[in-house]
Amino acid sequence: MLSLSAPFFLIPASFLLPPLLYCPAMSMMQGKVAVATGAGTGIGKAIACKLGQMGARVAICGRRSEVLEEAVAEMEAEGIDAWQSACDVSRLEEVRRFFEQVEQHFGPVDLLVNNAGSSGITSVSSPDFKRWDSIIGANVNSLYYCTAEALKSMPDGGRILNISSILGKFGVPGYAAYCTSKHAVVGFTRSAALELASRKITVNAVCPGWVETDMARQGMESGAQAGEISYEEFRKRALNAVPLQEMIEPSEVAELAAYLLSPSAANITGQSINICGGQVMH
Repeated sequence: MLSLSAPFFLIPASFLLPPLLYCPAMSMMQGKVAVATGAGTGIGKAIACKLGQMGARVAICGRRSEVLEEAVAEMEAEGIDAWQSACDVSRLEEVRRFFEQVEQHFGPVDLLVNNAGSSGITSVSSPDFKRWDSIIGANVNSLYYCTAEALKSMPDGGRILNISSILGKFGVPGYAAYCTSKHAVVGFTRSAALELASRKITVNAVCPGWVETDMARQGMESGAQAGEISYEEFRKRALNAVPLQEMIEPSEVAELAAYLLSPSAANITGQSINICGGQVMH
C-alpha cells in the first residue's frame, strides 16, 4: 500500500487526478457525433449523458423543448458539447429538418440511438385506432425515418442502437400496439444489421425490463388501475416476477448502450440484448 508519507515523485500521476481525467473510456468516443432521440428524460437522457462523458458531441431531440433545454444545460455543466432541437420523430419532415440541423451544427452522425417511443393500453377487443397509430408512429415509423436520415452521411464503421423492450419478446394483454412495435424493433434491427454489414455499421437493440422512469411508472399506474389494485401492490407483484427483484436504473441501460456503441463492440451486430434482471432469458 502506498504510504501518505511517500515522496511526492513516487506517487503515480493518476493518484493526483480526478478519475474522469485519466479514465481511458473518456477518449473512446472523442469527436464522434452522437444523436439520441427522445432524450430529454429517462433512458435516452442517460445514454446521451454517458456518450458525452466519453467524449462524444451529443445532439438530442424530443417533443418538449423545455425538457430538452434542461437536459442540455445539465450536460453542458459537465463539460459536454451538447445541442438540442424539438422534433416529433413520427413525422418525416421534422426528422429530415432535425438531421439537417445536426449535420450543420456538428457534422455527419457517427452514432445513432433510436430511443424515442410511447406506450399505452390498446385492446384488440375494444380498439383505439388513434392510439394505435400514435404508438406505431412513435415506436416504428420513427425508427425507419431516423435511421434512413442518419445513414445519408454516416461514415462506414458507424453504430446504430435501437431501444426495444422485453415486450419485444413476449406479449401482454391489452398492449397490442406497444408489444407489436417492440417486436418490430427487433425485426428491424436484424434486417438493418445484415443490410449494413458490408459498411461495418453495426445495428443492435437493447431490451430493458422495468426501468425507473416516468414511462414505467405510468405503465404501472395503468396496470394497477386495470387490475383494481394499488400502485404499490402492482409494483410489488411486477418485481416479484423478476428473479433479481429490482428496478433497473437508466444509468445501467446507458452503460450497456455505451459499450454497444463503442469500438469495443465492433463484432456485435443484429443482437437484441436483454437487461431485465433475468425476467427474460432468450
